[in-house]
Amino acid sequence: MKKIILSSFVCISLFTQAQVQTPKASPIAKVEQRAGLTDISISYSRPAVNGRKIFGDLIPFGVRWRLGANENTKITTSDVLIFGSDTLQAGTYALFATPNKSAWTIDFYTETTNWGLPEKWEDSKVALSIRANVEKLPVLSENLTISIENMEFNSAVLSISWEKSKVLLPFTLNTKEKVLASIETTLSGSAVTANDYNQAASYYFAEQIDMKKALEWSTKAVEMKGVSAYWMTRLKAQIQAANGDFKGAIETAKISMAAAEKDGDQNYVKMNQASIEEWSKKN
Repeated sequence: MKKIILSSFVCISLFTQAQVQTPKASPIAKVEQRAGLTDISISYSRPAVNGRKIFGDLIPFGVRWRLGANENTKITTSDVLIFGSDTLQAGTYALFATPNKSAWTIDFYTETTNWGLPEKWEDSKVALSIRANVEKLPVLSENLTISIENMEFNSAVLSISWEKSKVLLPFTLNTKEKVLASIETTLSGSAVTANDYNQAASYYFAEQIDMKKALEWSTKAVEMKGVSAYWMTRLKAQIQAANGDFKGAIETAKISMAAAEKDGDQNYVKMNQASIEEWSKKN
């Protein structure tokens, strides 16, 4: 009797758990991207053109749209995003768009649990509203695509494209402020490593902040790590050149090149050769 009951229970469980699996017309996508030191994630559904005319027809001009399908499209940022003179605070927002022929308006909405448009739109819940010009794509973008592009230390671009329309929303980041604070905290500590000095020097060099300070840190990194760390001596040579010391830069580059050759890293060998040739003309 127990076996019969158990078998019946298993059959019922299997029956209740079984579900037909079919692909969604608008598959779910998730974008996770670090820009500078800011983590950004976007979750959305990707409807297809499927032979239809989208903007000005399926999605009328001048009418607010949920910027996707099914659940709200949501963007989450771990730090502020600065769109021109407007700042979007860290948090999670639903994205809505009002397409027009030549420009779109993108709204960042603080309520994110709606399925589609809110039953009642509340302007007080619009954290930020941005107008962006439309670019015409040379080829069809079959599925709605939202991405983070053109990433640099201090900036990136929120890109939206579908059918033959593309909208770009460039923004800046508070990366520099964070990095400088991190450098100050780390280098004032008691356990500073060669990598710490090298990373600080590399950032100062890349951002052209203070070449003398960058050289000081780079020199410390090389002293601690040794000349076999040819990537560090390469950076030191570049910073010496940035300070106008081309003779010193050439000598340091030769040290870097020899160590790279010994390690079999031809990429660094070629970079140093090119730099030595360039700096020799200025020496």
